[in-house]
Amino acid sequence: MSRTTRPRFSKAVPPDATYVELPMEVRQQVLMAASLLLDYPGADFSRRLDAVEESSFPEPVAVCFSSFCDWARAAGHRGAEVSFVETFDERRKCALELSYYAVGDTRQRGQALLAFRELYRRAGFEQLGGELPDYLPVVLELCAKCEDPAVTDVLPAHRDALEVLRTALFQLDSPWESILTAICHVLPPIEQEAKQRYNNLIRQGPPSELVGITDLPFPTKARS
Repeated sequence: MSRTTRPRFSKAVPPDATYVELPMEVRQQVLMAASLLLDYPGADFSRRLDAVEESSFPEPVAVCFSSFCDWARAAGHRGAEVSFVETFDERRKCALELSYYAVGDTRQRGQALLAFRELYRRAGFEQLGGELPDYLPVVLELCAKCEDPAVTDVLPAHRDALEVLRTALFQLDSPWESILTAICHVLPPIEQEAKQRYNNLIRQGPPSELVGITDLPFPTKARS
């Protein structure tokens, strides 16, 4: 039997990540650390953990990274691999591809990926790996290495996607959520419009298909 009156419960959402204003260099160090931790835990994962643990970060970012590294050390390499696959590869709501949250598996997805590739080209970078260009660890690395405003605007432009992913990880009680929170700590305070968008995405999910090809639902400097 289903209730016909106002529901008593809603899905939990994580608390807002308090904005920590940092010099550009320190902010880039945070984003690079997040890229190292959030990428697939391959053979070099232990060295990536070492690099983050040996670095100094401001509070509360340091707490986020320390929490994840402690979990990863306890879980071990194999445990981290299994967790990554179960979390990001087997759950569409935890996709690490940023544009998926805005356009889903629609015809606009190809346009979104092209926009990311054009952004890399204009910033003077060439993507060497086989990942999609909107793969979050790749985007984080680019943001950590480039001060071009077109690049530094990418993460704030996709803040709703980051918050949807952070919420999904929070609801799973996933250790990976602390990395997303660290990222959000160094982004400008979320605007009400973006908050409304990600609340809608949490309730409805990404679009399944759109009619025709229209402008992308997020700003990009890749189009002239």
